[in-house]
Amino acid sequence: MSIRGIQSDQFRPIALGRINFQDDSFRITTRAEIDDLLESIRHEGLITPPLLRKKNSALVIVSGFRRIAACLKLNWDEITACILKPATGGLDCLRLAITENALQRSLNLIETSRCLQKLSLFITNPMHLAESASSLGLPDNPTIIDKIKSLSLLPKPIQCSILADTVSLAMAKELESLEVDCAIAFSRLFDQLKIGLNKQKEIVTLVKEISRRDGLSMQAVMAAPHFIEIVTHRDFDRGQKSRKLRSYLRQLRYPRIAEAEKSFEIHRKNLKLSNDIKLIPPKEFEGTVYGLNLTFTSIEQLKALQSRLNEIIQQPNFKRILERKGRHPGQAV
Repeated sequence: MSIRGIQSDQFRPIALGRINFQDDSFRITTRAEIDDLLESIRHEGLITPPLLRKKNSALVIVSGFRRIAACLKLNWDEITACILKPATGGLDCLRLAITENALQRSLNLIETSRCLQKLSLFITNPMHLAESASSLGLPDNPTIIDKIKSLSLLPKPIQCSILADTVSLAMAKELESLEVDCAIAFSRLFDQLKIGLNKQKEIVTLVKEISRRDGLSMQAVMAAPHFIEIVTHRDFDRGQKSRKLRSYLRQLRYPRIAEAEKSFEIHRKNLKLSNDIKLIPPKEFEGTVYGLNLTFTSIEQLKALQSRLNEIIQQPNFKRILERKGRHPGQAV
């Protein structure tokens, strides 16, 4: 069915009081603001009548949620609307709603998810769903559909994070597997920190591993005093909070590695290396091979570095660093 197929005698004045505003069966848009419509409707009227469907004794909105909300805001008593024919089924109504929304603008990820989720209530076969989605300009890959369609069922705070681009599709699927309150807590944390996917994954993974090891809930890990202190510290910017939080969680998750890293940094600092000499420890302090990076522009500078290296090799701090070779991280020196 198309909008052109609706007979013109179905357009009629409708009292706003007859509309059931609680029924969101066909709502696609995530936009709630109506300021952009108020002036237009006030001066030009309702140019495009909303589509309504009779349900029991009331009318439900098929499309035009924001237009009708603007009319309510303007204190209108009635509007001109198109009442769909009684034979118009739910799937046809949904197709009309999707088509009208998609014609106005590109659908965002949550709107796309709503379309696919609502379509799946009528079409259960994955291949048929993909075909129907394709005809409406929606993603037609069954795997992608399966990933996207449940996003609109996530808690509102997570949906808002997705719309704000602070939570990606990949992270949304990760949060989907967690308990609701925990997932919301992570989304709010990521809203605040504004960090990329890799750092988000690092935080979630560390919290998950700490909770599993210590027999705590993930929320309990996130409710630890030091965790809260870092996140709420007034003098830290977002970058500092992110670095300190990830460092704290790594220390909590890998205390021996954290201890080894701290010890290494103390000794390296005492060596007073210049910018053209960099001492590189084994990854995660689990290996025994150290690296040395020298930066120079001439033979004379290289000879000077050689002399400086001879001095460094004799220093106790350098020997203490190398004495850690073969030991477990955190073993006393």
